[in-house]
Amino acid sequence: MHRPPARARRGFSVLPSLFTVGTLVCGYYAIMSSLEASRLLSLPHGGGMAAAAFDAAAKAIGIAIVFDGLDGRIARLTGSDSNFGREFDSLADIITFGVAPALLAYAWGVREVIGSTSAALATHLQQAGWIVTFTFVICGAARLARFNIETAKPSSDRRFFVGMPIPGAAGVIAAIVHWEKKPIGSWPLAALWLALALLLAFLMVSRVRYYSFKAIDLERQRPYVAIIFIGVLTWAIVMYSETVLLTLALTYLLSGLVLRVIAKVRPSPPASEEVHVS
Repeated sequence: MHRPPARARRGFSVLPSLFTVGTLVCGYYAIMSSLEASRLLSLPHGGGMAAAAFDAAAKAIGIAIVFDGLDGRIARLTGSDSNFGREFDSLADIITFGVAPALLAYAWGVREVIGSTSAALATHLQQAGWIVTFTFVICGAARLARFNIETAKPSSDRRFFVGMPIPGAAGVIAAIVHWEKKPIGSWPLAALWLALALLLAFLMVSRVRYYSFKAIDLERQRPYVAIIFIGVLTWAIVMYSETVLLTLALTYLLSGLVLRVIAKVRPSPPASEEVHVS
């Protein structure tokens, strides 16, 4: 079998890491945009600019999800998968899909409510926001650690993730922020928002199975169908990004729960009768 020259192989090995760097850049930008939006909320007429900054942070997380999906696939296609790449990718993921969406969730969903409610309620809401968003980060880190261990097993099923993947959880937060843009201004909605973030944290460390899309082979079965579907989906995202991305994120969130319910209610196959030989 013909192998590419050593220089070409070295170039291929760098390519997935470049996409991982892109993921990190998006995560850093999302963090800075969330901090800037939080600062703008304290200004007398900064609400519109704050909403734009929150939207920029959400878009950065969405772009990072694309980069994260590409780096692993490119590594497998070029045969440049390595231990360094896996560890680098995990460290980038905890920043971009753990810290960045947690900060965005707090700044967008809690920050403005704290300044417009009573002191006692503001204190409780602030404390709850810190606890919930930190829980999101720590559960995301645990999810990544478990993923690294399970993927090293030769018997692991590549078709499904065990627990919601951290980019999917970050995508739900980013999609909702991108859809609404204007930060939450009432404490009941802030409480529901924190409950959703807590649910996402729980799903990441749960045993609920989510489809991984890694078993899709674009080279074997009707590649033109996949190309048409990707093209139509890309056009829909460009034209109607708020609605389409929110629909995709919530559909993926609910898909694991639906599969879990189906697995519970589906009747188990009858046990085979034991045959006793005298």
